[in-house]
Amino acid sequence: MVPTKNKIHFLVVNDSDVMQKIIVALLKELGYLKISLSDSGEKALLSIRAASLIGAPIDFIISDSTMPMMTGLEFIREVRQLDGMNQIPILMVTAQAKTQDIISAVNAGADSYLVKPFKANSLRKKIEGLLVSHHLMDAPIVFGGFGQL
Repeated sequence: MVPTKNKIHFLVVNDSDVMQKIIVALLKELGYLKISLSDSGEKALLSIRAASLIGAPIDFIISDSTMPMMTGLEFIREVRQLDGMNQIPILMVTAQAKTQDIISAVNAGADSYLVKPFKANSLRKKIEGLLVSHHLMDAPIVFGGFGQL
């Protein structure tokens, strides 16, 4: 059974308060209301474990790449080693746009990559694509081209 938008639990991991607020505002605008925040990879790992213990597991992670103490890449590698977390969608959001940075993120376990600054529509497309590919959302119905059905 595919969960509804308001049931999908997002974890936003970013050490910037401003970027956290931007991502949360965009998620809410897109209809996603169940959002947890963490300002470091270490705290995020604790949040993932705690959420699972209370029966509100994390369904989707949006992580920054550059954070103090534990980088986004290190965080993603740790997440992928947790029980039941090897299939969770992870979107890395970063200012780094070099090909090697993207390759490193994918090799660490990120499912997709979004370069800052980004528009709401870019974030929506990345999130919906990952939710569909991970069977957490049905494919959106697109009207146009051949007319409405």
